[in-house]
Amino acid sequence: MPTTREAPPVLAPRRPTRKIRVGDVEVGGDAPVSVQSMTTTKTHDINATLQQIAELTASGCDIVRVACPTDKDAEALPIIAQKSQIPVIADIHFQPKYVFAAIEAGCGGVRVNPGNIRKFDDKVGEIAKAASDAGVSLRIGVNAGSLDKRLLEKHGKATAEALVESAVWEASLFEEHDFHDFKISVKHHDPVVMVQAYEMLSERGDWPLHLGVTEAGPAFQGTIKSATAFGALLSKGIGDTIRVSLSAPPAEEVKVGTQILESLNLRPRKLEIVSCPSCGRAQVDVYELADSVTAGLEGMTVPLRVAVMGCVVNGPGEAREADLGVASGNGKGQIFVKGEVIKTVPEDQIVETLIAEANRIAEEMGIDDGDAAPSTGTSPVVTVS
Repeated sequence: MPTTREAPPVLAPRRPTRKIRVGDVEVGGDAPVSVQSMTTTKTHDINATLQQIAELTASGCDIVRVACPTDKDAEALPIIAQKSQIPVIADIHFQPKYVFAAIEAGCGGVRVNPGNIRKFDDKVGEIAKAASDAGVSLRIGVNAGSLDKRLLEKHGKATAEALVESAVWEASLFEEHDFHDFKISVKHHDPVVMVQAYEMLSERGDWPLHLGVTEAGPAFQGTIKSATAFGALLSKGIGDTIRVSLSAPPAEEVKVGTQILESLNLRPRKLEIVSCPSCGRAQVDVYELADSVTAGLEGMTVPLRVAVMGCVVNGPGEAREADLGVASGNGKGQIFVKGEVIKTVPEDQIVETLIAEANRIAEEMGIDDGDAAPSTGTSPVVTVS
């Protein structure tokens, strides 16, 4: 059985926020930071949408959002909300009637965009009553690309101040109706403006905050922008749920978001492969070795740190620090388990040996490959160097 470990350090305590529920997932307060994504299917294609939700669920997504721009999409919401294994949020723009349809459909939450819903302020009371009666939470989703025209005229463009002013105003309207089950987002495509907006907003109230860089771009660019912005905010304790927006399959958004949280010790780490960038000292193909180990351990969820190292300078030390590791050189590899060399194997046996040892360690921990790892605070890591 795994030994008890100290809780991993974090850069800052979480900012105190109000706790709400999205279906059966808590957001804010002392709840873990959750990961969200959004389907790319046409929502009215129920089978395709449910299939993608299942893929997102398997990737570790906590909450999923679906678009609802048409009557056909609204009609599909009851079945999708019922059959999804994770809470469903309906994403509403332009037509306020779809807000009420989503609430009636049993969605766990509804995202409303005040900047482009017709006469939204006039509908706040009705929306608040319907959501309260149904026990449905909302997200006030302010976006730089669809900011209220009045605020654009006042500020000249979608500045951080304009985003925050919009969010605080809409929040006050709901609070006037004694409705508090909402979170807020103030998204911008520029990470600097986005960070400024969330920092300002966090000082204005205790609302739970949904972090996002909107239109972040293709996978590489979007990952960098999101990691930069989220890291800046989460390291200060700001943020209660996140959505990485990528021009990529939504499961990739979940993987990136999960890794960001694990890197900041805001989510228990599972399998971690640590590998060196390679250099002139390397006596093996570290890239191929690391890729092969990663592929061989895909799907393993135990908290295991695996180190794959390619030279005799830093390799032994890094491998010794990991739960499982290899220091390679001269056509062979020293296999380390918990800091001790257990065997030396030929280079062509390194990958299969590491995979076998990882499975053995998992069994000793009482966890099968497909099972979730217990939360032990920190997690074992596999390092490749």
